Amino acid sequence: MDGKSKTYVAIVVIQTIYTGMFLLSKVAFDVGMNPFVFVFYRQATAAVFLAPIAMFLERKTAPPISLLICFKIFMLSLCGVTLSLNIYGVALKYTSATLAAATTNSLPVTTFILAILLRMETAKIRTGAGIAKVMGIVFCAGGALTIAFFKGPTMKLLLHHHLFSYHGQVQNNAASGNTWIKGVFLMLFSNTLWATWLVMQNRVLKSYPSKLLCTTLQCFMSTIQSFIFAITFARDPSEWRLGWNVRLLSVAYCGIVVTGITFYLQAWLVEKKGPVYMAMTTPLALVFTIASSAVLFGEVISLGSILGGILLVGGLYSVLWGKSKEQNMATSNNGDIEKAENGSKEQSILEKQSSTPNARIQHACSPA
Repeated sequence: MDGKSKTYVAIVVIQTIYTGMFLLSKVAFDVGMNPFVFVFYRQATAAVFLAPIAMFLERKTAPPISLLICFKIFMLSLCGVTLSLNIYGVALKYTSATLAAATTNSLPVTTFILAILLRMETAKIRTGAGIAKVMGIVFCAGGALTIAFFKGPTMKLLLHHHLFSYHGQVQNNAASGNTWIKGVFLMLFSNTLWATWLVMQNRVLKSYPSKLLCTTLQCFMSTIQSFIFAITFARDPSEWRLGWNVRLLSVAYCGIVVTGITFYLQAWLVEKKGPVYMAMTTPLALVFTIASSAVLFGEVISLGSILGGILLVGGLYSVLWGKSKEQNMATSNNGDIEKAENGSKEQSILEKQSSTPNARIQHACSPA
């Protein structure tokens, strides 16, 4: 499998895992689990899972950690993991899994703006590639808004039995006026912090390239940070109990699969393709979440969901085409420069070789 195929496989795997996170997290919160306790358990599970793997694989190859790198990783954990996940948990409790996946599509816009401000991306709107990138972002934002706020005619799958029978109650609890609006804004703020994390992580990995150890340190530091949040907002001991139920399943899945595996895959993908490329793949999770919610929960699929999904997928491929076009142009320009440099070197060598006999003749004919 070549490098390009690996990145595409990584994209699908990451977004499929995130779909499971949206669904299982929502289930856990709706059965009464505290979001702050959930984030603490999730990060602690991820740290315990990743620590021995990181020590075994990168013990000898990892560069030493300076105080500056440690501080950067601490801030990375605080912004993109602790704050983002805790705010996301509260927002998800107020809304739904589908809306969580929909608002995640604000990531491309925010990440693209941050990357431009930090001079990590360019927006050449006078070129076809630049126009495609900008239009792709517009399509993604429009698709997310369409799914979130436009319903239209509805249709329901011909399935009478679903895995979770409490879905009707969840829908009624989620959609309640001011609470829904508050959840939407909190979700958008959480995704803004996540976008900042994507951009910051790209810079941190350039100065500390050990992706697995960097991910493990983020999990460890965010565990401590999340514990402070949890003991502050969840002082009832009953909120900390885990049994053999969906709470434990959600913690294990989000801790091991999402935080442990997906964060590492994201770090690899961000290093290979950049933060905007990673952010632009988020529409896939929305499409997967809509389909999964319909099958597992019996959620009604609306025309707005279908139209929004089409816009999101179109925006995704528009931006990917634009970035691919820019990379091909950059490669072509570099090749032309190398050819020009090689040609000038060859010409100078030929000139030296042709001038050497003349110099010898002049030296031989010169008077003693």
